[in-house]
Amino acid sequence: MANRNDGRRPDELRPVRITRGFIGSSAGSVLIEAGRTRVICAVTIQDDVPPFLEGKGQGWVTAEYSMLPASTGSRKARDRYGKVDGRTLEIQRIVGRAMRTCVDMELIGERTLWIDCDVIEADGGTRAAAITGAYVAVADAARRMVKDGMVLKSPVKRAVAAVSAGIVAGVPLLDLCYEEDSRAAADMNLAMGDDGKMVEVQCTAEKAAFGDETLQELLRLGKKGIQQLFEIQKAALGG
Repeated sequence: MANRNDGRRPDELRPVRITRGFIGSSAGSVLIEAGRTRVICAVTIQDDVPPFLEGKGQGWVTAEYSMLPASTGSRKARDRYGKVDGRTLEIQRIVGRAMRTCVDMELIGERTLWIDCDVIEADGGTRAAAITGAYVAVADAARRMVKDGMVLKSPVKRAVAAVSAGIVAGVPLLDLCYEEDSRAAADMNLAMGDDGKMVEVQCTAEKAAFGDETLQELLRLGKKGIQQLFEIQKAALGG
């Protein structure tokens, strides 16, 4: 049994709380808290699409991700247009891809759903929290679209959630905080739909190569955590 700083079991998520309607001017928004990690996810509906989709009768879903300067122990410089760091680009592309798997592009028509994910406090697992929170924000935006007569029915096809897992001091752990992630010999970020299909699997050896058994154990842990996150999302959305 691993001794975790917060006393969790190896297969236990951090406390997760999702607060809907966090930004009143947004079509859908949440504050998601996973332990000390906190991310604001907000959706804006825009009545146009990228040039490559013009006239095709379908929409688009895309995301931007950023970390506020005070979100980490040492100040993080703000991202500027044209000077976005590689990690930020990677994560916002992952969030965008994950959300596109849960939205019917034809149903939303020639509109773009912009998802802005802003980390206000980072203690590991920010990309997973951004994906998990973004889904709830998108689901709320879809409800707004139905209510306002933009669409006849919700374009949301399925739920998507994400979590991290890793090997720390030889022990597989679910939902790593920053201190654990910084010591991990291997770490994984897993995103899945509630239909059981995987959206994103990123698994990296940080200190030593690992075998199939380790990979399968991390997948098992991740799937277990994501099932719990689906229940938290569902409860946040009122069932």
